[in-house]
Amino acid sequence: MFQKLVSHNEDIRRLVERGYAVGFDSKCLIIRDILYLDDKLELQVGAIATKLVFTDPDHVVQDDHQIFFAGSHPHNLDGTPITNLGGGTTTLALSEAAADVVVQRQFSNKPRVDGQLVPFADFFAKIESYVGIISGPAIARHGGTVLTFRSVEKIADDSVFKIQDTLTSRAEITDLAAKFKDEIVAVIGLGGTGAYLLDFLVKTPVKEIRGFDVDPFHVHNAFRSPGRFDDAEFKRSKADVYQARYENFRHGLKLTPKFVDASCVDDLEGVTFVFVCVDKGSSRAGIFDLLMAKKIPFIDVGMGLNRKNGPISGMMRASYYSEKQGQQVKDMALAPLADRPDDVYKTNIQISELNALNAAMAMIRYKQFKGFYLEDDPEAFNFIFGLNDFKMIIRSNQSEA
Repeated sequence: MFQKLVSHNEDIRRLVERGYAVGFDSKCLIIRDILYLDDKLELQVGAIATKLVFTDPDHVVQDDHQIFFAGSHPHNLDGTPITNLGGGTTTLALSEAAADVVVQRQFSNKPRVDGQLVPFADFFAKIESYVGIISGPAIARHGGTVLTFRSVEKIADDSVFKIQDTLTSRAEITDLAAKFKDEIVAVIGLGGTGAYLLDFLVKTPVKEIRGFDVDPFHVHNAFRSPGRFDDAEFKRSKADVYQARYENFRHGLKLTPKFVDASCVDDLEGVTFVFVCVDKGSSRAGIFDLLMAKKIPFIDVGMGLNRKNGPISGMMRASYYSEKQGQQVKDMALAPLADRPDDVYKTNIQISELNALNAAMAMIRYKQFKGFYLEDDPEAFNFIFGLNDFKMIIRSNQSEA
């Protein structure tokens, strides 16, 4: 990433040629070796971090005029805190590769031109301005320079994504996103709800995604599938269609046109979590047996929609089967594990926004388990959203204790 950004962005190239210790981490530009005075007028060394906004894979622009600073508040030669650095104390999670940069505060200082506050022209102007304010007193008192020409080769990158994950850095949730780095997640069934779950997962920094669906992609699938379609996709397997759609987004994506049953032990080797998105109870039963035998936690999703005399009514369900309590939850018969005799006559109503909502319910719960979202009830295992009254019913071991 270093060479790519330096070669494609003139302002960053100028920073390197000027002699700044330029590095990148978690979609931030980092300038190390920044000298400043502490409250005892002693020389300290900090670092500046500022967010990068990728306009395409090779080019970056500023997010705003502010910076993050690793260090205490800088002081003037007379021992007073530098006052034209607005902001305050804060933190910014960076990767382990930037463990030496511990952000403690955020500064805000816009340049003035003809008495008017204006944005910085580019990263070069921004860094030069802040360094002048922060390091000027330290260099005047102790000498030295911030232009160390130091090369920082240990650069963290998102190897799982083929484009830069600027969403994570802009939201300052890099530490939370890191909770997924060792996850291998499978989606069994890439129909309506499974397709949306796959779409959510592709944009989550899990190590690997495996998907399984042997069925072909038909016209009705295009109406309950995220994104655009191509005429060439019809009649191909759903697995092949979605593999091609998301291939340019990330690494670690393996979608297979295969029917999963209790015999597919090797296909789930190493998997840490599974989403089950199948319609038939008999298929679900075999999958449940396989996952419980391998002690893999999973969430099963389902929708029950009907139209009797007027508008559509029904519910969406997401049920969690943990490694320890999977059998207990299975015995509650929350999900059908056998095919009903009248299923062949049943109208299978699926609507894209409800598929997406069902997928979102499951995805949010999974992210709660990983500590990405806050959860008040870690023992909740069944979630039912009622379309009619817009209410969520949650079943939990705590509520039954």
